Parts: sequence; C-alpha cells; structure tokens
Amino acid sequence: MINYEKFYSDRVKPMKGSAIREMFKRMADPSIISLAGGNPASELFPGAELAEIANDILTKNPAGALQYGTTDGLPAMKECARKRAEKVGAVNDDDQILIMTGANQGIDLFAKALINKGDKIIVESPSFIGSLNAFRTYECELVGVKVESDGMDVCKLEEALKNNDNVKMIYTIPTFQNPTGTTMSLEKRKKVIELANKYDVLVLEDNPYGDLRFSGEDLPTLKSLDTEGRVIYAGSFSKILSPGMRLGYIIGAPAILEKIEILKQVNDVHTPVLNQMMCVEFMNKYDIDEYIEKNRRLYGEKCNAMLDAIDKYFPKGKVNYTVPQGGIFMWCECPELNDISPLVDKALEKKVAIVPGSNFAIDIKAPSNMFRLNFSSATIDNIVEGIKRLGEALNEVLD
Repeated sequence: MINYEKFYSDRVKPMKGSAIREMFKRMADPSIISLAGGNPASELFPGAELAEIANDILTKNPAGALQYGTTDGLPAMKECARKRAEKVGAVNDDDQILIMTGANQGIDLFAKALINKGDKIIVESPSFIGSLNAFRTYECELVGVKVESDGMDVCKLEEALKNNDNVKMIYTIPTFQNPTGTTMSLEKRKKVIELANKYDVLVLEDNPYGDLRFSGEDLPTLKSLDTEGRVIYAGSFSKILSPGMRLGYIIGAPAILEKIEILKQVNDVHTPVLNQMMCVEFMNKYDIDEYIEKNRRLYGEKCNAMLDAIDKYFPKGKVNYTVPQGGIFMWCECPELNDISPLVDKALEKKVAIVPGSNFAIDIKAPSNMFRLNFSSATIDNIVEGIKRLGEALNEVLD
C-alpha cells in the first residue's frame, strides 16, 4: 500500500473532516430528526418557477447558458447583486462586485489573497466553521474574541488588536450570527469600524442571513458605516433563493477584488453561467422581496415553535439559550456540563441530532458545554418532537 501521508502538503496534514459532516453520515437513518444542519426550508424553494426558467433559457439561448463565461460574473447577475446590496447600503459607486460560486468561495479567496503563514485573523468566538477552516488552510493564527448577546466584545477586540502583531483582518457575521443567532448592536458596529481604522486592518463582513429578519428593527451593515474602504462585504443568494445554485458575491475596493478575480480564474474559471442566468430571470420575473417575506414568516413561526418547546421540555434553569430576531440558528449552553459530547450521543440515541459547540471554536479539541440548534429545515411538528426528545436526553445527562 502507498503511504499517501508523505505526499500531503504541510498545510493539509493537520486538517480533519468536520464533525458535522461525520454526524450527517450517522444521520442516514430517516427516523432521526435533525436540528443540526444549516439548510433553508426546502418547502419554500421555487422549483416549478426555476424549472420553467431553465427550460426557457436552454430552449432559446443554449449557447449563452452552456458556453464559458467571464470570471467576474454576468453583467446582469452583478446588477442583481448590486441591487440587493444597495438595500443595505453595502455598495458604493467606486466598489467592484464579483460573483462567486457561493459566498464561502469569496471568503476563501479573500483570505488567500491576503494571508501569509503566521499572519493573524481576529474572529468571533464561536464562529462559522466553513470560514474558520478556510482561514486555517493558509496557516494563519486565529485570535478569538467572545460573542456576547449583542455581538463581539469590542473591549476584547481592542485588546486583541493592541496585543497582536500581523493582524490582517477582522472576520465577523454581525447579523444573526452563525452559530449563536445573535446580532451586533449599532454601537458595537460603529466601534468595530472605529477600531479597524485605528489599527489599520481590514474587515470581512459576512452577511448570508441579513434578509431573514422576522422581529426587531434592521441595523446598518458594517459596509454602510465604512468611510475608508476597509470593509469587504460577502453576500449570498443561498438563503433567499437556493443554496444548491451556489450563487454568492463579494463587494469591495477594486484593488483587492482584482487580485481575488485572478485567484477565482485559477480556482474555477467562473461561476456556472446557467445558474446565473436562472437567478437573473427569476429576479426579473418575480418579486424576490415577496418571496423573502414568505421565508421570514415561516422562520419566525419555526423559531417561536422551538422556543415554546424549549420552555416546555428543557429542564428548568439548566440551559441558557439565545432568542434570535432572524436567521436560522440559536445557541445553547449547559453550565453544569464541562463537555457536551454525552448529550450529543444521548440525543442521537433518542433519534435527534444537534451540533456540539466545539465545531465552532478556535480550538476544536477543547471540550465545550454548548451546542447549536437549527430551526429552518425541520417541520414545526419535528421541531417540537425533536426538542421533546432533546429535553429527555438533557434530563438523563444532567441527572
């Protein structure tokens, strides 16, 4: 047998598959209720509308849809992205827009363009595992700053900026954060921009969930508060149209995006043209805001169902949890546990899946007493039943 290990690059050797991916393998049993994933509600996907659009495109303009495209994206697709960004003040006249094969590609290529081995990135703790893993591949050091109920602890953020050399950027999901579901306050948003200016670092604002507010008041994006061109904004159509179409975008200073465009050309040449054309036609033919409103209403109902079930079935006073105003996640903490693993295993025995908090930590090997719940993908009946089973598991583990 060949020892493939010796051929791996140094940056790849320490990498391991996500525990979330491994959990999904264990969830092949259809009787398991998943509160673990991050999928949008599939019952809302406009399948019939997109099927008609795809058929029309491939019938009338097959060459245009099936031929190579430009790396930066179709002009009409870029205009769709611009219109979405204009709604939240996330684009200026001088900004460049690149269409990405999912927003996570933009995050990865942004890091690839900036990060040298040994550089540091300040991230929220906890944070989105996909971005953390992307950053890790470039052999940087992740500096975690705790997420509070109203977003990143800005006092600790300034300490991190002051006490660390070679910080290139701050990565944040300020609105309906993954995994906590929390939203950064306006005061903290202004402070993040102030600190980025003071310490001369860039900010990567990841906003895949911003359209999914079902309660509370909208807050300005970090990009809209930026006056120096420090914020690069990552947006997505995954949560408002279809994650399978893999359509995202990044917006920012041309000097940076020109480098990212070159990297994307090497990476995948361009985002699939047919998918871009389908998205453009959907936006032209239908009211996307009306479609988003359906998502908001349903997610609000599902979130409330989960909160009501938690209040009913979780052991009283044993679990702390966030109350999201939007997005698709909430975050739970069990103060009496040092390690959530026994609960995860007990829950799976009872046919319900959750994600342990260690997956979102800077140090993924450290034990965590936290876990993430998703309320967007399961039905309301399954949410209630899943929380009931999880409550039973909690009672047994905490007994």
